[in-house]
Amino acid sequence: MTIYLASDHAGFELKQTLAQCLRERGIVVEDLGTHSSERADWADYGYRLACRVASDGAGARGIAVCGSGIGMSIVTNKVAGVRAALCVTPYMAEMSRRHNDANVLCLGARIVTPDQAREIVETWLKTPFEGGRHADRLATLERLTGKDCR
Repeated sequence: MTIYLASDHAGFELKQTLAQCLRERGIVVEDLGTHSSERADWADYGYRLACRVASDGAGARGIAVCGSGIGMSIVTNKVAGVRAALCVTPYMAEMSRRHNDANVLCLGARIVTPDQAREIVETWLKTPFEGGRHADRLATLERLTGKDCR
């Protein structure tokens, strides 16, 4: 399994911590940037991550980190095929996988501690998608993606 990681400057340190934890578990990490704590726009890095997850298809996953997690959540969900979830508790991470088959986890480095983030990531990685009625809802989501509301 490869996990794509991306952050802006505010999420850089947490991204580095998570990369190390994932590698210690034997997970391949592809770091899409930023590569320092110097100012960087979350939109650029979140979009890069979302495109990689979407182009890799089923089973691809990414973790995006910014200060609050909100910006990364917004930009990653702009890409068709991405189901990004901003999670601040392990329960939210569990439900994002179990019911929504989230393939991108968004975290706020100014919201969760590194220990909390590790627990959220662990839960997110180990939780399977339930399918069933939830798969029907995801089919509806795919049908609505990109649809003009006018």
